[in-house]
Amino acid sequence: MTDKTNALTRRGALKTLGAAASLPLWARYASAQSAEPIKIGFQVHRTGIGAAYGRWYDRTTQAAVAMINEAGGINGRPVEIIAEDDGTDAKRGAEVVEKFATQHNCDIAFGTLFSHVVIGSAPRAGELKIPYFVVSEGHHVASGMLNRYTLQPGITDVKSQVQAMAPFVAENLGKKVTMVFPDFAFGHDHRDYFTAAIEANGGEVLEHIAIPPTETSFTKYFPKIPRDTEVLYHVMVGPAVLTFVKELGEFFGPNGPQMFGFIDSLEAVNIGSPGLEFLEGSYFWEGMPHHAQDDQSEFETIYREKVGVDARGASISDPKDVSTYAHMFGCWETLHVVKAGMEAAGYSGPQDRAALIEAVEAMTDMPESLEHPQGAKVFNGKTHQVFGHQYITQVQDGMLKKVHTTSIEDTLYPDEVDYTTQSF
Repeated sequence: MTDKTNALTRRGALKTLGAAASLPLWARYASAQSAEPIKIGFQVHRTGIGAAYGRWYDRTTQAAVAMINEAGGINGRPVEIIAEDDGTDAKRGAEVVEKFATQHNCDIAFGTLFSHVVIGSAPRAGELKIPYFVVSEGHHVASGMLNRYTLQPGITDVKSQVQAMAPFVAENLGKKVTMVFPDFAFGHDHRDYFTAAIEANGGEVLEHIAIPPTETSFTKYFPKIPRDTEVLYHVMVGPAVLTFVKELGEFFGPNGPQMFGFIDSLEAVNIGSPGLEFLEGSYFWEGMPHHAQDDQSEFETIYREKVGVDARGASISDPKDVSTYAHMFGCWETLHVVKAGMEAAGYSGPQDRAALIEAVEAMTDMPESLEHPQGAKVFNGKTHQVFGHQYITQVQDGMLKKVHTTSIEDTLYPDEVDYTTQSF
């Protein structure tokens, strides 16, 4: 794409948004059958181990809704976010979903990240017959363990991610791998699916090291790493991730194995923090590269501006506040899928919830656009799971530089469920 074309694309997108935003509020919703807002129940991890993600999921959600409302809302109705803290807790998550359905009269529930909360909440969403749009990455949706009311149309799942990463790891970093992962459903997905994927590429996992997600010190786990490990595969979550990577560096010094990490180990952390110098030259999976790349699209440029993130993935207002950039795009994209689904279904209220789900199930190709700034995607209506490009970055002079982009085909796997056969 030429610079001139880029400028036209950007100008056109901004012009469209600006024209809608210039209308008085009454005019934007003048064609609506009802001035009542579309109520979206936002299940947000404000507290607990998911709090850093929750803060940025909230910022992204608010930015997406502001853009949707500036352009006239959904079916001519404004969108209202009703947020409830689930404490990153499964039991509380189910209670929050119930509040959305029975107290707040929300049209849908949305936003959940941590897999144990999704697994604890989805059955209640199914019982209450409220569409539950999760932004989680866990394979629990596509595995068939949930229900027709639960969908993941805005972010890819761990199984597809690791399947696409494994060939790069085996070909470029080594075949003898030790895995360090959090001891809950998300980490177990990594354990199960990466182990199978690396074996399919001629490698093997020497050791699985599961760590409680609430752990605050990690040094005691590192002696379990076998001496002949060629690649240390690490994925850690929660408020102690900076401690985890620092202790990893202190343990190995300059003579450790090759490092391949999922960026979860550094989400909300400044990669330039003292003690992280040992990460130079190591590799990361990123759902969306934190650091602006030379080939960043015009769509992503606008998206960064809208969510208030600078070229290094930190808040424009506070460079010490590093975003969860590799995941939070899922909120933006999911909300635009909800908008498209509601408009296709002619959604006017809870009586149209089944029609909304059927409209989303009918979706397939999602081209790269301002609505999908992470990249093009393909949605599988049978499994309720989206598939998209994955990115590998390498730490080069303290910057996360993209070195590999997978194809969407790299991420596909056989269907394990057909939710469309389930009754509403």
